[in-house]
Amino acid sequence: MSKNQTMTEQQHNSPKERMANLELLRIVSMLLIVVLHFLGKGGWLTELTEPSLPRMGYVAWGMEALAIGSLNVYMLLSGYFLIESSFKVKRLLQLLLQVLFYSITIGVIAAAFGYLPEEGFSIYYLATLCLPISTSHYWFMTAYFLMYLFMPLLAQGVKKLTQKQFQTVLFLLIFVVCIIKSVVPIKLSTDMQGYDCIWYMCVFLVAAYIRLYGISFFKSAGRSFLVYLASGAGIFTLAFILRFLYLRTGKLSNMLTVSYNYNHILTLLASVALFYLFCHIKIKQGAFSRFACRIAPYTLGVYLWHEHIAIRYEWQEWLYSVAGMPDNGMMLVLYTLLAAILVFVIGILVDMLRSLLFRGLHLLLSHVGAYRRLNQWLDTLVIKE
Repeated sequence: MSKNQTMTEQQHNSPKERMANLELLRIVSMLLIVVLHFLGKGGWLTELTEPSLPRMGYVAWGMEALAIGSLNVYMLLSGYFLIESSFKVKRLLQLLLQVLFYSITIGVIAAAFGYLPEEGFSIYYLATLCLPISTSHYWFMTAYFLMYLFMPLLAQGVKKLTQKQFQTVLFLLIFVVCIIKSVVPIKLSTDMQGYDCIWYMCVFLVAAYIRLYGISFFKSAGRSFLVYLASGAGIFTLAFILRFLYLRTGKLSNMLTVSYNYNHILTLLASVALFYLFCHIKIKQGAFSRFACRIAPYTLGVYLWHEHIAIRYEWQEWLYSVAGMPDNGMMLVLYTLLAAILVFVIGILVDMLRSLLFRGLHLLLSHVGAYRRLNQWLDTLVIKE
């Protein structure tokens, strides 16, 4: 038995402590996702093709480099727990209902206040609200939903492999969808930059490997933290090296931000390092651990409200209208963090209300025989781990 396997077994033997650590990471990763959307959709990421960048542009790209792995982390967390969980059709339907609630409710409210696409209301916009998975209203949820459908096949498949076989398959997958695009100086036609189900199935398998065998390289919090910082620095540095070459040659214009892609090797390293950093953090049972475990299940609601198609480019403007615009790098950092916290808190509160509403409807409908029979039937649709 390897040293790293021993660490993994110890985590399994102390689920409450591990849960608090990783539920805290779920909170942090969602905050970082909001940071990404504030910087990108708020207009702070100055185009790297510009001959000169303002100081705040460098600050924004630096924050982006440290936050870009957060979406991968969110999927790593899902994979880490799902690999040892049963596949439940009811869970998939609950997820779909949650997405539909936000898609339709916010769409109706936004339309009432005049927030519609530039082309106005259309059949396709209606379909986007009512079929959010099929239309990629929330691209991450589309990727996650499809990945979840494949989960029982992936989970059972990897458990039939030896560790050596799993390592070989995983390396080949990462090489094809991650490493090649990270080193070849051209845009590949098959590269979706990580905005697809294939990439998140790959991330799921990385999480599965961590859960089953661990990665001995990340044996300490210090090393994990250093790899995270080094990966972030590498993402930033590579982008500005490519920018330098572009400004001198006029070439590589479509490659300048390749290191900021979700499926770039540096982004994957940053994600895994951040995941392991929180695995090593010890949180004593108490008020803080209970708070983290209480709040974390509602974090998906944060994503679903602020990334709704009707307002994903609007909420930044709402903040500017209230608090003004930052005018220097330090203020931009502070402003970004406060904006992320505000969006996060609103999302948590809204999803708590949504959860209460769903529970109330469930209790009410439980008095209806057809609904009870439907629930009983769904409970039988389980593929056990």
